[in-house]
Amino acid sequence: MTLITCSGLSNVGRLTTAVAHHLLVRHPGRFEWVRAQAGPEEIAEAADGADLVIALDGCEDCCGSRKAAEAGMDPFLRLMATELGIVKDGRAEVLYAEIETVARAVLAAAEGR
Repeated sequence: MTLITCSGLSNVGRLTTAVAHHLLVRHPGRFEWVRAQAGPEEIAEAADGADLVIALDGCEDCCGSRKAAEAGMDPFLRLMATELGIVKDGRAEVLYAEIETVARAVLAAAEGR
C-alpha cells in the first residue's frame, strides 16, 4: 500500500505527514510513503506495483491527488483531512486525536476495498 501525502505547511498538510509516520510505525511493512513534493518520478516509482495507492490530502487544494495525477497515477482512494472534520489553520499544531482520526479513516478505507 502506498500513501501519497500532501505534506504541506498548514496544520492539515503537516497532519498528512504525521499520519504517514503513525501508520509506518504502527503497521510496519504494510505501507510505503512518498510526499507529493518528491516529484512525479519518485511518486510513480513508490506506487509501482502497489496493491493500493491512497492520496492523503490536507484540504481542497488536493496537493497529493494532483501530484499523483501528474505522475500518471490514479489513486484507488482519496482522503481529505478537512472532509474528516479537521479545521485548516496555518497556525494550529497537529493534535494526536487528529492523527488518530485520519489514520483510522485510512485503515478503514483500506480494509473496505
